[in-house]
Amino acid sequence: MSTPTPAAPAGAPKSRPALHYGWVVALTGTLVIFACLGLARFSFGMLLPSMASALELTYAQRGQIGTAYFIGYLLMVALAPTMGRRVGNRAAIGLGLGIVGSGMCLLGLAGGFGSAMLLYGFTGVGSGLANVCMMALIAAWFAPSRRGLASGVVAGGSGLAIIFSGLLIPEVVAGEALLGVLGWRAGWLLLGVITLGTTILAATLLRNTPADVGLAILGNQGHRPVAPDESGRFSRSERSFIARLGLLYLIFGLTYIIYATFIVTTLVDEHGMPPSAAGRFWAIVGIFSVFSGPLFGRLSDRFSRKAGLMAALSVQSAAYLLAGLGTGTLTLYLSVGFFGLAAWSIPTIMTAAIADRLGASRTATGFAIITFFFAVGQVVGPLAAGYLADATGSFGPSYTASGCLTGLGVFLAYRLLTRSPRQANPAG
Repeated sequence: MSTPTPAAPAGAPKSRPALHYGWVVALTGTLVIFACLGLARFSFGMLLPSMASALELTYAQRGQIGTAYFIGYLLMVALAPTMGRRVGNRAAIGLGLGIVGSGMCLLGLAGGFGSAMLLYGFTGVGSGLANVCMMALIAAWFAPSRRGLASGVVAGGSGLAIIFSGLLIPEVVAGEALLGVLGWRAGWLLLGVITLGTTILAATLLRNTPADVGLAILGNQGHRPVAPDESGRFSRSERSFIARLGLLYLIFGLTYIIYATFIVTTLVDEHGMPPSAAGRFWAIVGIFSVFSGPLFGRLSDRFSRKAGLMAALSVQSAAYLLAGLGTGTLTLYLSVGFFGLAAWSIPTIMTAAIADRLGASRTATGFAIITFFFAVGQVVGPLAAGYLADATGSFGPSYTASGCLTGLGVFLAYRLLTRSPRQANPAG
């Protein structure tokens, strides 16, 4: 005869679930970034050579299409915090993903330069909305001691998308005879359908706050939450801090987008690689970059956001300068390896730094402000690199200039005054 299990005493605390729902939100966020940034932004470089050939695009026009995306992104960044507050970040993310998916499907039907530029700009609008609101959601779910790691997990979605596009897109492009349409068109349609599927998943799994599922913020460690500042105003020191972060984010946006947009074109046009081999190079970036966010995010949790920024910018400088040299296959492998290793480190640390300083209630506004700087850099980068490549016949000078700018960023990060995560408000 079995002995009955004694009942729990009245008033005893309930056992905690093995997995805090915050990690479900973070992993779902990985898929959100996979679609809204990874597929929308980083598949463009893989599809660009075939697309440019079919539409007879100059290097400058290629840069203009890339810039149109970031103009759309830039316009939405200013509105995203307000939309997130009014309809909830969860609903805003779903809307943004829907716009991205629809834009990519329509891009597969583009008939020329003008329509391609307009539709890619529309796609950028959705990317800006989904990205800003997803990062604000992380601040609501994770306290400072876990924000760097959680932000890094979310940012890893871009790396997964690079692996996906690097391995799959060349096969889709090469199979255009079998598909009965131009391969780049099939590629955009496929990416759009995947993104629309992700929209449904995100709407099902995401929640706006831990309170929605009866939980406390993850990493709060028993500290009593401090009432958030709902005024939306920033002190003088906070404005200075945001401006310094914004300048660093501008440098990152300008330099990394040149590399992400044109490295495959460089490998194909300047180094004579077949698209499949260039795709494997791009997949290497993705493999390394999956770990970049968690690695540098955890480093910034352990030491300081400043230390994380300096380390990440140093690695990126090495990647750009090696690409500028372009002296051989080994140099290029090292370049893409370094780029991947630190690819999503800066957005990861930026998200954590803003949330540490401003608290969860003002994170979306602060993140939108620095993302404005980021988007300006991304608007200027493809345009400048495209015109410079037309003038010189190579993207090498653009990569070298990028390495010098991120080197300057290391110095600016050193001058940045930050608090360690331990000093930040534990409630976020």
